Amino acid sequence: MIVYVGSDHRGFPSKQHIIDYLKHQGIATMDVGDEKLDPEDDFPVYAARAVTAIRSNTDPDARAILLCGSGQGMVMAANRFRGIRAGLGWSIDAAKGIRNDEDSNVLALPAEFLDDDETNAFAIVDAFLHTPFAAAPRYIRRNKELDDLS
Repeated sequence: MIVYVGSDHRGFPSKQHIIDYLKHQGIATMDVGDEKLDPEDDFPVYAARAVTAIRSNTDPDARAILLCGSGQGMVMAANRFRGIRAGLGWSIDAAKGIRNDEDSNVLALPAEFLDDDETNAFAIVDAFLHTPFAAAPRYIRRNKELDDLS
């Protein structure tokens, strides 16, 4: 598994902590930006970089973790791409749900809520990475319906 990690300026302080945590867990990572703190950057650029990397990767288990202030901007940007199922990871249960039910391949983290709570952020990341897709027929059907929308 490879995890692409990207953020805008609001998520930038937490991004390196997430990357370091993943590497410590033995998970391959790639930083898709921003490369430096730039208060003028825009989140859609980094969401697009991450999902483009997922879509071009031959590993079906490739995933992304994206950070912005609320996380919602990253979700909106990432979900514009066919085959991407981005979800907002505001809690451990939310991260488990987006993996179990939607087979989410992108986790968006709300930096404004998690910056001061690395332990919780890491637990949310773990839930996202280690919760399997339940593959119930209704979940498979719904994911296909999502892909057929675009």
